Amino acid sequence: MTSHNTNKVIHRDGQSSATIFDERTVENDYRTLVPLLREGMRVLDVGCGTGSISNGIAKLVGGIGHVTGIDNTAHFIEHGRALYRDTTNLKLIHSDLFNFDTDQPFDLVVSARTLQWLSNPGEAIAKMKRFLRSGGTLSILDYNHSKLTWTPAPPKSMRDFYAIFLQWRADARMNNLMGDSLAELFTANGLSNVEVRESNEVYTRGEDNFVSRLGIWSKVAGLKQIVDEGYLHEADRVKTIHDYMRWVEDEAQQMIMDLKEVRGTVSV
Repeated sequence: MTSHNTNKVIHRDGQSSATIFDERTVENDYRTLVPLLREGMRVLDVGCGTGSISNGIAKLVGGIGHVTGIDNTAHFIEHGRALYRDTTNLKLIHSDLFNFDTDQPFDLVVSARTLQWLSNPGEAIAKMKRFLRSGGTLSILDYNHSKLTWTPAPPKSMRDFYAIFLQWRADARMNNLMGDSLAELFTANGLSNVEVRESNEVYTRGEDNFVSRLGIWSKVAGLKQIVDEGYLHEADRVKTIHDYMRWVEDEAQQMIMDLKEVRGTVSV
């Protein structure tokens, strides 16, 4: 089953995605950023989800620092505002990146696992760069989905689904090697001192979060949008989820998601 629509709008399921986002911390899920954070920094977090990582950044930059998080999903922002209402130096705003504007420059702009969903990542980087002060830093953390590895191999239904998922993304002009493409995009947009840091997510049986972290792919398979757009039959989607979660519970030993942080600075 194929489709050739190249102007997809990606719909994220509010409740299940919010749960995934709430589990994330800056120390575990954006760990390479932590040494860069300084007290008093002004930080913009683009695609902040529910603001869990933004909240961690706010604590690390201290009361004289400030963090603004933006996300284009209203439910996530509402959820985060309630959850982190006691963090006084954090402001969460419902806004698309391309509609957001401010007169106040930031010391640091960050974006984690967001550009992977865009068909125009170069334009997004250009927009984020505009928000930085002279000498400020842009840091982006993102996946290379084509390099995901499971040990042992998951059921055939999931392998087939994952191939369809990558094709669905490619047809929408989303980059399945986003992490590997970032350095070139940074340079093309005039950022200096571009650095690449490996930040792979490695989940091994026996760890407390093993089942929930591997289970993210059952949630991805839950995207009915892939069925609605003609890439997959509903019965195959349901079978994929069932087979995969049984494999996670009984057979899976490890999953490695290829992830890179790339940072660069605005020339003084």
